Amino acid sequence: MKTEDVRAKSDDELKQQLLDLRKESFNLRFQTVSGQLENTARVREVRRDIGRLKTIMNERRRSTAPAS
Repeated sequence: MKTEDVRAKSDDELKQQLLDLRKESFNLRFQTVSGQLENTARVREVRRDIGRLKTIMNERRRSTAPAS
């Protein structure tokens, strides 16, 4: 996932994608523990994608908040 793709999405789309990535992260953790995880790099990708989404969402929230 690229930053430009994330910035092009609406807030609702970002929230839904964040929820989906968190579910995937949860499932990947279970696969890791049970020894069924084949693509170990996916754990890192998902974690970074979650960080990207949260960063963009936080930037948008701060830009719309009134300056005190």
